[in-house]
Amino acid sequence: MFYASLFVDYFVNYLKRKLTYRSDFWIEMLSDLLFQGMNLIFILVVFLHTPLLGGWSQEQVVFIYGYFMVPYGIFGCFFNLWGFTERYIVKGEMDRILTRPAYNLWQIILENLDPASLSGTVVGLIIMGYAGAQLDLALAWYDPLLFVLFTVGAILIYGGVYISLTSVSFFSDAPTGILPLMWNIQNYGRYPVNIYNKTIKFVLTFVTPFAFVGFYPAAYFLDRDEWGWVALWTPVVGVVFLTIGLSLWNYGVKKYRGAGS
Repeated sequence: MFYASLFVDYFVNYLKRKLTYRSDFWIEMLSDLLFQGMNLIFILVVFLHTPLLGGWSQEQVVFIYGYFMVPYGIFGCFFNLWGFTERYIVKGEMDRILTRPAYNLWQIILENLDPASLSGTVVGLIIMGYAGAQLDLALAWYDPLLFVLFTVGAILIYGGVYISLTSVSFFSDAPTGILPLMWNIQNYGRYPVNIYNKTIKFVLTFVTPFAFVGFYPAAYFLDRDEWGWVALWTPVVGVVFLTIGLSLWNYGVKKYRGAGS
């Protein structure tokens, strides 16, 4: 309850800030939607030149992209850690965080909330609904529960990977070059993994498992006989990578000696 009340307080403060400058809020949300729209247009342009992509139709790839947007939007809301090094290590705000009783990572997550990113989740659900209707997907009664489970697993994967990378900041004040690279790699997860060569497929499945944040879970609903068994590993992979991320984070916090040390 204590951590839930902290979330409510921080969220209310976020709304107060954004309502003070409402134009900035709507511009930020519009820019996010335009960016996602450009990615969707790219997919549609690709299918102007080919009827299938790795054996997948346009509607199927659009469905995969829509699913990819759902956990990505939630991840963007809660794991907005891009400026961690500059703000908390270089400027020393980590010292302030560590003097408070709440868990340090939870405080940092709440201080950097970005609820505007949730618009991508809403759009992703709409895209999935449209593509699913075009494909006339037959869903079982338990599929909505699996969808939630897969989405949670995908968010845990995002969190685990980016918490791990952010933890590098405790040992080096210049890890920012890694994050843009990882951001580019994660975008491979919004396309069918079988269109890539074996090396990229291995990386997206076992090293940086971004195939589990988009393709594998979405493929469960499209062709569960072929991909269903892989998709069921999504929550397991999420727990494993989040555990790794939190372990690295906690180790880094123990090694942290304060600003200027």
